[in-house]
Amino acid sequence: MASTGNPTGIPAGVPVGSSAPADDFCLMLSRLRVLAGLTQAELARAAGVSLRALGDMERGRTRGPQRRTVQALAAALRLDEEQAAALDRAARSGRPRRTPAHAEDPPAETSAAAPGSAPGTDPQGGAAAGEAVHSALALPRDIADFTARDEALDRLRSLAEDADPAHPRIVLAYGQPGLGKTAFALHAAHTLAPLFPDGQLSLDLRGMAPTPLAPREALAQCLRAIGVADRSVPAGTEERAGLFRTLVRERRLVLILDNAADEAQVRPLLPGSGPALTIITSRHVLPGLESVHRLPLDVLAPAESAALLARIAGRERIAAEPEAAGELARLCGHLPLALRIAGQRLVARPQQPVSHLVRQLAAEEYRLDVLEAGDLRVRTAFALSYRKLPAAAALVLRRCSLTAGEDFTAATVAAYAGLPGRQTDRQLELLADAGLLQAAATPGRYRLHDLVRLYAGERLLADDGREAADAAREQAGDRLLRRAAAAGRRFDVEGAGAGPSGAPDPDPATAPETLADARRWLEEEHPEWLAALRRAHGAGRHQQVVDTAEAMHWFSDSLLHWDVWAEVFQLSVDSARAVGDRLAQAVQLNYLAWAHIICLHRYRPGLAVAREALELARRIGDAQQEAWALAYCATALRRLLRHEEAIEAYRQAAEVFATLAGRSAEVGRVVALRCVGACLRESGRPREALETHRLVLAEVLDWLADSPSHMTHLLAAFGAHEVGLDRSALRQWPEAEDAYRQALRHFEDAGQPDSMTQTLTELGTVLIELDRADEARELLTTALADLTAEGGRGGHRRAG
Repeated sequence: MASTGNPTGIPAGVPVGSSAPADDFCLMLSRLRVLAGLTQAELARAAGVSLRALGDMERGRTRGPQRRTVQALAAALRLDEEQAAALDRAARSGRPRRTPAHAEDPPAETSAAAPGSAPGTDPQGGAAAGEAVHSALALPRDIADFTARDEALDRLRSLAEDADPAHPRIVLAYGQPGLGKTAFALHAAHTLAPLFPDGQLSLDLRGMAPTPLAPREALAQCLRAIGVADRSVPAGTEERAGLFRTLVRERRLVLILDNAADEAQVRPLLPGSGPALTIITSRHVLPGLESVHRLPLDVLAPAESAALLARIAGRERIAAEPEAAGELARLCGHLPLALRIAGQRLVARPQQPVSHLVRQLAAEEYRLDVLEAGDLRVRTAFALSYRKLPAAAALVLRRCSLTAGEDFTAATVAAYAGLPGRQTDRQLELLADAGLLQAAATPGRYRLHDLVRLYAGERLLADDGREAADAAREQAGDRLLRRAAAAGRRFDVEGAGAGPSGAPDPDPATAPETLADARRWLEEEHPEWLAALRRAHGAGRHQQVVDTAEAMHWFSDSLLHWDVWAEVFQLSVDSARAVGDRLAQAVQLNYLAWAHIICLHRYRPGLAVAREALELARRIGDAQQEAWALAYCATALRRLLRHEEAIEAYRQAAEVFATLAGRSAEVGRVVALRCVGACLRESGRPREALETHRLVLAEVLDWLADSPSHMTHLLAAFGAHEVGLDRSALRQWPEAEDAYRQALRHFEDAGQPDSMTQTLTELGTVLIELDRADEARELLTTALADLTAEGGRGGHRRAG
């Protein structure tokens, strides 16, 4: 019987297997467990090892377990010091001797090594911690002219230096094709090598290949790279993953998993703990991968692009043609792969000026052909991702090439793709995950890199055909123009939401629900509907062009800084002539005159167009268009400082408007009278101006009390602003302040605060006169911010 202090039943001090061969370890362990009265399950639980691992040890499948495993077993068996040492010696005899890591097979004296062991490994079958790894997965060379990515490299170094063995550092560098993700990962690994003395490995997972590298084979390559012999690599994926995690958990090494296909391919290759750094590169965002640090890579900044070109092609050569170099970088879309190809082409043609390559790339239809240098091809990089797409996603990508704006929504792409909005949105998310398009700064919008757009356009013609592409453009254009017209009619003072000639909107589903929705859509999607308007004009759909321009003319008041209105109304004038509608032609000529005078400040051309509209209106006997033409003639004359002629023309316009019925005519009359007052003030008659403007403002406020609307609030705002100008001209500062503040309230109520800049500026001046400098400074700072904001702000309305 075993004594109480020695449960093995082996007398203390008796050497147990002190010179036993490796085969004795399994026998010794089995005997010790039986003598201790433990089942395999009980010993496995007590020692903290798996039941399967213990069974493999007792059956001789694992003859040289790791020392810490032997120590755990000895403690669970309650062995004394000598007995534990004997068990460890038996285990150690089953561990193979070290051999050079580059040897394909172990030397003869270790050829009988047990499964699970390998030459040059620690007791569990890998190169010992602290011993650098040399293998087929050694890092490729770093790129000597690697440029930029400083912020991403700094973040990666910070993660590398912040060791947390419980949470291994796993970094995902992702983005569209051609960003240089592999070059970034390799450069980072070379740079960080001093922090990881146990080695740096790089494994290409072939994520873009027809058949990506399977996790099982990837694990086998990793295990061999850290010293596990082929015969010692377990058969199953899970067993390989477990062995890999065991071997790397105490090693300070860098592992690059390059070109990952998806989460399932990567997960088995990730350490469970320890100081290793894993850098994954992928075109995909891998949204399902947990507990990773994501490093999104983007195209280079212009200065970074110039620096990369200089490092490849030579600083003197790039510096000699700075403008051409900047244009070259732009045509390459600041994409590192394209920039490298362009640089390499310059290197191969030392006598060719940079401007020559720029001219070659300027032709969009040949740009992807030019962006080739040896085996480097931008088109090929995109094709690898494209061929992996599901059919629906590939269709959506092709139709994205038809969009006109820098960015777009799912609803816009749906119009080109002929798919439901939700389905399109899902496909756009898949494309974003695949790195083929990116989320724009505005939520819900996407952007397509210029070179990807060219590639998608090529695939559109190749896969769908020109006839289908043209049909998609026409279908989308019709849908976009109907929505633009519905949105524009929201601003119509005669009845928001009405269709042409006051008819209900023919497609209510296309109409934005609110005025704010209409404004936002027209602003954000103006590249799309403007492109559709051009196509409709080119295709001879002239009535649609006229109807769309007519529907949007009230909205055009809201964005005076847009230079697109001159083009919109020139197209509508041409289309009205084409259909032979002289009334529509007079109307559109008036809109075109307004665009020249108010939006573009081109007063003489605007005056000529207004006089053409006036002559045509009188010829066909249309009093309303005659009145508007008089008002626009007057505005051009006012801007040309011909005040007396302007006053006369404004008064004639007001008289004609007074003979007409309808809110549009009423609006025209008060605008004309307001402008009469402005001309009086500008010609040195501020008291007459004030009297005129007070009458105009009182009339508009009566309208506002009866039927408040966007337009009546705007008319009140501009009327109050004019009163403020008159009061200021008379140096009536408190009264001027009241008038300006009234104008600001009406601008806010109109939902158009971006028209307040001039009023804020004038109010600030008044506050200075009232010795309230602090208030003035705050207001003028706000006005300056508005004036310098993207797109510009401020301005007056139609006949002003």
